[in-house]
Amino acid sequence: MAEPEFTATGVRIGKRLRSLTRAGQVRISDGRLQLLTSYGSEIDSAPVQAVRASTPWFVPDDRALADVNGTRYLLTLGERDPAPGRPGPPAARRFVEAVRRAAGGGGG
Repeated sequence: MAEPEFTATGVRIGKRLRSLTRAGQVRISDGRLQLLTSYGSEIDSAPVQAVRASTPWFVPDDRALADVNGTRYLLTLGERDPAPGRPGPPAARRFVEAVRRAAGGGGG
């Protein structure tokens, strides 16, 4: 299996007003996006080309939206990337860039 192109841990994943996990994982590997619980169980996954990711203007900077298989998820990542060697989720903006890059849409 190839090295993941993007991995974020400690991510809060919600659907509508319901929180699905408070310490989940977001992975992009082999052209596929996976949303996982803190225990590693899959919440949802799809080919990256079928995923729409954005950072909408009406939510705080640490949040991103991901439309996966027709379901909109609210991901709470970080406002900024953690310091090198420090734990914590990367910035929401970096997630959106990673989805676009993996889908072949360029970096920025």
